[in-house]
Amino acid sequence: MTATTALSAPSAPVRPAAGRSPAPAARRRAVLHWIAVHTVAVAAALFFVLPFVFVFLTSVMSDDQAMSGALWPTEWNWSNYAEVFHTPGFLDWWRNSLMYAGLGTLFTVCSSVPVAYALARFRFRGRRTAMLLVISTMMLPPQVIVIPMYLVWAQQFHLSGSLWPLIIPMAFGDAYSIFLLRQFLLTIPREYLESARVDGCGDVRTLLRIVVPMAKPGIAAVALFQFFYCWNDYFGPQIYAAQNPGAWTLSYGLESFKSAHSVNWNLTMAATLLVMAPVIIVFFFAQKAFVEGVTLTGVKG
Repeated sequence: MTATTALSAPSAPVRPAAGRSPAPAARRRAVLHWIAVHTVAVAAALFFVLPFVFVFLTSVMSDDQAMSGALWPTEWNWSNYAEVFHTPGFLDWWRNSLMYAGLGTLFTVCSSVPVAYALARFRFRGRRTAMLLVISTMMLPPQVIVIPMYLVWAQQFHLSGSLWPLIIPMAFGDAYSIFLLRQFLLTIPREYLESARVDGCGDVRTLLRIVVPMAKPGIAAVALFQFFYCWNDYFGPQIYAAQNPGAWTLSYGLESFKSAHSVNWNLTMAATLLVMAPVIIVFFFAQKAFVEGVTLTGVKG
């Protein structure tokens, strides 16, 4: 007699009914998590935005209201900005700042990219030593060499009273820009460079046709860093251009404007906003490339 054993089929997993809402505890935790995250984000946003709002609102107030401590203008005096622009020398400061920041950024990028490419991709004796020398110059404060450099530019080249002593050295590379670009170029696969050499490209052509297009985020980050540095630089123009008001930049001229309008806080805030506006606009349009370039520079060492 053969005994048969009945095998029961495995039971299917129990699934929640369609359309059933999650448990109240889980839903409550999700809501609390959403509130916590967004509350912190809103608080951080207000922390950074409110100072700019205060500067803007004060800049469109009248003279009396700006001194009263009011937070909201009763009348919107847009003529304050026109009055700032009609201040003697303000447009010259704008022109000088654009020249300083534009040429400084162009010279820094053009001189730093080849050096960073050589340190990242070429194999030669002393490559690590050269990189250590570049990094060591980043640790040297500019105040240490300001006196001998001023004597050289003033007595040997007779360029004191202008911005050229600040612009010309940027044509010979910048340590921080070289380091940042070198770190970014290390992320480019070597296969692309080897393929270019197989196709007959030399080092210069490989740099211009292959490396530069692929390194646009890193170059954009370096260019933005240098533009912001030149635009906000106060120490350099104070040393080399203080004796010539026609060579002042906005960062240095704003101090003179504030002294001349010490009781006109509305005009001072309007001038401050006009000085900050280009930096904010440039970063707003280039923030994607800037963030991507800064992020990828730390992928390889």
